[in-house]
Amino acid sequence: MNRSNSEKPALFSKGFLENPYPIYSGLREMDPIHQVRFPDGQLGWLVTRYEDAVEVLKEPRFIKDISKIYGGSMDQMSVFTQNMLFSDPPDHKRLRGLAQKAFTPKMIAGMRNRIQEIADELLDPLSDRNSINLINEFAFPLPIIVICEILGVPPEDRDKFRLWSNSLIEGTSGEVGVSIFEHMNQFVQYLGVWFEKVRENPGSDLISQLIIAEEEGDRLTEKELYGVVSLLIIAGHETTVNLIGNTVLALLDFPEQQTLLREHPEMIPQALEESLRYNGPVEFSTSRWASEDMELNGKQIRRGDLVVVSLNAANHDPEKFNDPETFDITREKSPHLAFGMGIHFCLGAPLARLEGEIAISSLLERFPDMQLEIDKKELEWRPGMIVRGVKEIPLSV
Repeated sequence: MNRSNSEKPALFSKGFLENPYPIYSGLREMDPIHQVRFPDGQLGWLVTRYEDAVEVLKEPRFIKDISKIYGGSMDQMSVFTQNMLFSDPPDHKRLRGLAQKAFTPKMIAGMRNRIQEIADELLDPLSDRNSINLINEFAFPLPIIVICEILGVPPEDRDKFRLWSNSLIEGTSGEVGVSIFEHMNQFVQYLGVWFEKVRENPGSDLISQLIIAEEEGDRLTEKELYGVVSLLIIAGHETTVNLIGNTVLALLDFPEQQTLLREHPEMIPQALEESLRYNGPVEFSTSRWASEDMELNGKQIRRGDLVVVSLNAANHDPEKFNDPETFDITREKSPHLAFGMGIHFCLGAPLARLEGEIAISSLLERFPDMQLEIDKKELEWRPGMIVRGVKEIPLSV
């Protein structure tokens, strides 16, 4: 992944997608709070230094609800933003509390056997193959099956969510075409029909719990129901897909680490933490806006200014992490920001970690000699301002 500073790509270019870390290094040294035009056309500040990132993520004056500053809704996808990720206290606490019921440590721990079953069911048909497509055949289906079972999504509808999720996630690249709005409408229509069925015959799944809460009073509005469910479906699998993919790529880039991990499988949780730091599955924080004029590391931030944290840039800050460009699974537990920090810390982090642990251990056990089947330069990185991962990983096994 290393690339000399003389070869630094332009911010948000194809080269940047492939390897953003050289440009992050330059920004941290020269202009760590950098004013930039984001791919969607918005002008804002990009934060790349660890300590500044922590301050932004924890500072309550950086708010998530843009309507508090500009009024109304400036987001064409507002139906998907009525959730805890895009809200501030006190709404945030209420919305997060409802969804958190399905993500308690006890409930997550109780899913270990089921997740292992799913992993084995996916890998069994691949065991006699010479090559596999890691993303399509394993890294994607594993977390989508898990989150759909938690929510109560019918198995035959899982592939629809991949299409809709990809469209919404990659729409953040600024290239919003007709298809993204078509997919948004399809998603909303699907959820509306699904919610009506659940209202008539609720079960024990999380969607039923949320709808029952909605029926009981003002705890959840109709828009919030759409927003929370869409967030859980999309975020509930996207992070894990790319965590699995990026971890495998790191192990292939550093074969001595892969050998060490095969010899010491008890280090898999540690290896996942290093993967989250080294090439995390979420590139940037979601948008925040300054609720008042303030100063941040010498820069004057005005009320209404957009501020975005590069989580991966912060996780490569040499002031915080020794030799950050090296993937080292023996690294002491690091305070990485891959899942964010503060009140918006990723709700599904324990589930993503468990899925990642089971996925990587199962892959190493089944395919100890896996190798990338193409040149790494041929990998296609996904566009957008949220996830960091590749579309396909063809492996020789």
